[in-house]
Amino acid sequence: MSTSQSGLSPEEELLKRVEASKRKAAYKAVKDYLDPSYKRVGIGSGSTVVYVVEAIAALGPDVTSGMIFYPTGAQSEELIETAGLTLQPINKLPSGQQLDVAFDGADEVDTRLNLIKGGGACLWQEKIVATAAKKFVCVADYRKLSPRLGIAWQKGIPIEVLPMAAPRVLDELKRIGSENPKIRLGLPGKAGAIVTDNGMWIIDAPFPPLMFPDDDEKRERVQNAENGVWFVDDLADHLIKIPGVAEIGLFSGKNGQEVATGAQKPVAAYFGMEDGKVQRKLADGHVQFFWEP
Repeated sequence: MSTSQSGLSPEEELLKRVEASKRKAAYKAVKDYLDPSYKRVGIGSGSTVVYVVEAIAALGPDVTSGMIFYPTGAQSEELIETAGLTLQPINKLPSGQQLDVAFDGADEVDTRLNLIKGGGACLWQEKIVATAAKKFVCVADYRKLSPRLGIAWQKGIPIEVLPMAAPRVLDELKRIGSENPKIRLGLPGKAGAIVTDNGMWIIDAPFPPLMFPDDDEKRERVQNAENGVWFVDDLADHLIKIPGVAEIGLFSGKNGQEVATGAQKPVAAYFGMEDGKVQRKLADGHVQFFWEP
């Protein structure tokens, strides 16, 4: 195996660059979207969120002591507590109140800021926290960028299901064109399906790359998805209506600039790029690149 001057293998060098890119993206996102006046902040799951919490903690108690942080799962709970930040479960968010902002990662992000999430099996909690926020900000690395959902992330759309309904859900997914949907299995050495924090199972349902309504090659809205060809919003609407489905890993529809509550899409997405830059893509399509230390 060849090594670089640093003594690292090519694979280790790539991993080092990816982690550095995630960190830069996280710090830029926090710098842009965590206003010191904010009181309630959502913290998502995944490897990039480690750096989001690091960036928030680096602001110091003068900024963070008046903030409450709401996690999406056990990982983010631990991150928040370890950083010395104030933790509160999302079910304790006061009635009628919203999170000022929520930060989370993604498994794939398309050019319209639709997301696939749920690779870590926390999709239900992640959607609850994202939709509770006035602004949802996505942070990821360049590998998650994709022209369409289903190109970069080929493991399938994560779907959280009631265990007793899983066989019927699988049948329906196959009927509407999913390519070999499967129940996600637990860790090696553990028999059976992975069980979420909510006592549910996860089905991973691959589909052909998802389309946009204004695609030139197929302008008509899909009513009967032959061969599994779907528009993003149509598929999301169909999946969530399947009996036994608790939540889906498609984050689509509106963003926080378009609706006052319940937005699933981010207002901005930050990507650490391979060349060391940070790409910021806004919901209006505007893209900028930044050099971050």
